[in-house]
Amino acid sequence: MKKFTHKIYTLTGIALLIGTQSLSAQKISSQKWADLFSYNEILAIKPAGNEILAASTNGLFYLKPSTGETQKLSKANGLHQVNISAFDYNPVTKLGLVGYKDGSMDVITPNGIFYIVDIPIAAGFSGDKKVNHIAISGNLATVSTAYGVSLFKMKEREFSDTSFFKVGNIFYPVYEAGIYNNKVYAATQEGLLTKALGSVDFPVYSTWNIEKAGPHYQVDVEENAMIYSDASFVYYLSGSATGTGVPVNQNFNGINDISLVGEDITVTVGQRIYSANTSGAIIGSTSVNAMCNTAAKINNKIYGGTKLEGIKTENEKTYKPSGPYNNRSYRINLLDDKIYISSGGLIGYNNPVNTGLGFYYFDGKEWKYPSMFYDLTKSWNILDVLPNPLKPDEIWFTNFVFSTNKGLYKLKNLEFDKKYFDTGDVYLNRTLSLGFSPNNDLFVTGFLLESTPVSGSIIKFPSAGEPYSIIPTKNVGGGQPPNFSKNILAYAAPFYSNGGVILYKYLDSGNIASSILTKDNNLPVNGTISVAFDKNEKLWIGTREGLRVLETPSEAFTNPLVQTQPIVITENGIGEESFRNATVLSIAVDSGNHKWVSVDNGGVFYLSPDGQKTIAKFDKNNSPLPDNNITDIKVDQKTGKVYFASLGGTVTYQSDAVDVKSAFGNVLVYPNPVIFKDFKGNVTIRGLAERTNIRITDATGYLVHSGIAGGGFYQWDLANQKGNRVASGVYFVLMTNEDGTETATAKIAVVN
Repeated sequence: MKKFTHKIYTLTGIALLIGTQSLSAQKISSQKWADLFSYNEILAIKPAGNEILAASTNGLFYLKPSTGETQKLSKANGLHQVNISAFDYNPVTKLGLVGYKDGSMDVITPNGIFYIVDIPIAAGFSGDKKVNHIAISGNLATVSTAYGVSLFKMKEREFSDTSFFKVGNIFYPVYEAGIYNNKVYAATQEGLLTKALGSVDFPVYSTWNIEKAGPHYQVDVEENAMIYSDASFVYYLSGSATGTGVPVNQNFNGINDISLVGEDITVTVGQRIYSANTSGAIIGSTSVNAMCNTAAKINNKIYGGTKLEGIKTENEKTYKPSGPYNNRSYRINLLDDKIYISSGGLIGYNNPVNTGLGFYYFDGKEWKYPSMFYDLTKSWNILDVLPNPLKPDEIWFTNFVFSTNKGLYKLKNLEFDKKYFDTGDVYLNRTLSLGFSPNNDLFVTGFLLESTPVSGSIIKFPSAGEPYSIIPTKNVGGGQPPNFSKNILAYAAPFYSNGGVILYKYLDSGNIASSILTKDNNLPVNGTISVAFDKNEKLWIGTREGLRVLETPSEAFTNPLVQTQPIVITENGIGEESFRNATVLSIAVDSGNHKWVSVDNGGVFYLSPDGQKTIAKFDKNNSPLPDNNITDIKVDQKTGKVYFASLGGTVTYQSDAVDVKSAFGNVLVYPNPVIFKDFKGNVTIRGLAERTNIRITDATGYLVHSGIAGGGFYQWDLANQKGNRVASGVYFVLMTNEDGTETATAKIAVVN
């Protein structure tokens, strides 16, 4: 990762609670965070008393079958990672274990969730570290990996024995494992291998016994019972039984999963779910009309864990938390209470990812996925999706692929209406990004639009509709989403070799003037990635070498050499350029004029309005962000909610800059009262005017603190003017807006 620098001024009221690294109740979430993860793909279904616990790719959820209610558990409210690969739960001890693709685990207990990062790894192993499978038996769990199997003590939250399945330099993966009759049973390509618990030579792979030769794939255990499978058959053992066990009387073809709940055996094969008893007889089969990863029979009812539709029952009733169709997110747009997420991407500037996914749409009540995207014969790589602000039922999206399916699409009520730039040449008319101007003109960036020799052209659809017109520019290699400030449009050209910010200006004549910012304007030569206008009409520019600001964008139309400036911070008397050598992926501005900046592999920085101070820094290690590469940031200006899109999913953060205006909003102080033993951070005052004068006095009227708030909120460290913590008591906050036309008051109770 490239080096980047930005001084961090910690404001503990942001509520980032960072714990220790291993075997601790590390907390990286707070009530400010929420996930917009997909819960469509189900990996495991487990009974949990009167509820059912289901594991999905980015989180768990509890299902109450009697009411259909669901409750999410994800990185936004307790878990420590995304990309779940294994899960099991013991309803007797009420302990669960989550395994992740990166090899870490979470222990779920009634007293908290504990993060485990020191899973044993074989020396010399450089392959996939994901947890393949987890099976809990009493207080012990088997943890299967691509290099062996480990025993994990649930209550103590520590590993005991580990056996690395290695011969010479070759590692043998354990697909699944479980404990039965005081032995560990491991399903491998070589056979069903066993080893007695407590054996001094447990770690020595060569001492393991081959219970049954040939490839074996699945294992599931209950107290004093076990099932396992080879390529075609499932076998059942219970009590003190030994040998190969009782075979289920069915030759299966392509087993997805097996499940044992009490004495109910379930075998999942594609869309078909089979039920068997402990004598090996098939007692029923059903389909939930969807491809399934897993299934379980709980309280005499079949629950199918589907690949794309959550949990489904035999009568095709669906259970899952609200969420988008898939976790992959590339760009996000907002309109009122509606959310639009595109799923595409580019490698370099010219190679589409071709995810096969469409876009996800939240209509204010539920998530929807247009039916046209279920057509798997068509290629989809949607880079941008945007509603018409004046006609919300009219949605536009760009599909960047090398096929005749590419182009600009218009939908009405989520149904196909029209396609633009449809030519037989798969290389021409490749549309990229969208933006509606303040007067509701639609601008579309792309490559080689309408067969012009100018690959950086942009197209304008007037507010009234067609006909559209092409606005030629220099050969800048396509463009990012257009941004607007009054009568000026700007967009970044990531692959223009001399800098690359394109500017347009509406003229009184109705024509459009153009300008381009390059290396001559103090931009790095290797391209810009993102732009955003702030509340003072300054243009913030994210490049591959840091951040630049153009103070007066309109000057670019009269002065070709107008200079952009870096943000320079001073530390120990030495000035240094902010984000130097970092690639700035996205910039967003909230209603308090704060800047939200995402950096390639560096997470997100929350900056003061002038960019000089970092209020908070979020990454996947100290927050619920699923990824350190946040591809897009959007801010709901009315609510202050910030949306972060990444290839690992979308999460939101409730900021304190809520609908900031020149007048006061709903002034809120929190926490209040401030009890020292419970909270040692700053007190936040929210709902302030854009610029607020603040005076804090004690009950006698003595001034203990004063300050000026910019951006809609203020934080007080409970120190008086001498820098000492104030005494217990009630303090009064007296506030006036910038011109003194409005006032507000509040009380803060302090208990030391």
